[in-house]
Amino acid sequence: MNEQALYVYAIVPARAAEQPGTGIDDREVEAVRGASAVAALVHRQDTVPYEGPDQDVRRWVLEHSDVIDRAWQRAGTALPVSFNVIVGPREQGSADDALREWLDQNAQTIQRRLEELDGHVELRIEIAVDTEVSADDPEVAQVAAEMATKPEGVQRLYRKKLDTLRRDVTDRIADDLYPDVRRRILGHAVDVVENRRSRSGEGTVPVLNIAVLVADSQVEPLGVELAEIRDSRPGIEVRFLGPWPPYSFADLPTMAGAQEPRGEEPSKEAPTEA
Repeated sequence: MNEQALYVYAIVPARAAEQPGTGIDDREVEAVRGASAVAALVHRQDTVPYEGPDQDVRRWVLEHSDVIDRAWQRAGTALPVSFNVIVGPREQGSADDALREWLDQNAQTIQRRLEELDGHVELRIEIAVDTEVSADDPEVAQVAAEMATKPEGVQRLYRKKLDTLRRDVTDRIADDLYPDVRRRILGHAVDVVENRRSRSGEGTVPVLNIAVLVADSQVEPLGVELAEIRDSRPGIEVRFLGPWPPYSFADLPTMAGAQEPRGEEPSKEAPTEA
């Protein structure tokens, strides 16, 4: 293989760049350092991105994440880079030259962001409402009572109407819950990113699906807050995922010469239920 490009895992303080271990497919990870006290963790490969069956992609993503996790644990801060970002050579200069130039040009921004993220973690929070909560709605109760008096053939039509009505009622409940739930969560967070394409499980309606940046000291209080939200009324479901490095909050400048990943990056999940 012609080793002409650099696959990038993360940008880290120089102190976290020693003995970074191995990465995807047991490739040796090394540090490319700029003139400042930051470094990029990379392995060497050609310019072809990682593509293949879902099972392989999931494994590669986990191996990618493991490199970031190790550096993050060592330094307490790191700027994760998305899966499949590859810096290639330029017409005049190697991939190493391109990456070093980018590190030096953005050193102040990178160092400031590393300092801001020191001692913080990312948590992902998914809250949904079970459609069974609609059972107490008067209109739902009325339609259910009418259905029970109808012949089986007519009941099939009523079931469809009832399913739609339950969903609509649960949607309204979720909309009503959203502002208060979001406010309570953000009382413990310093930043938030919302997943507007969130989908909940069958029989539930999403309230919110967010990533939050939280100081280490706020992880436990936030967990308590989420448990109180879950117990505040029947039918509320809460998933509390993490803590992770700040994948959603790296805010890195565009990396010159890099191939950007195609499609949505698969995510690892290590759930901790509230």
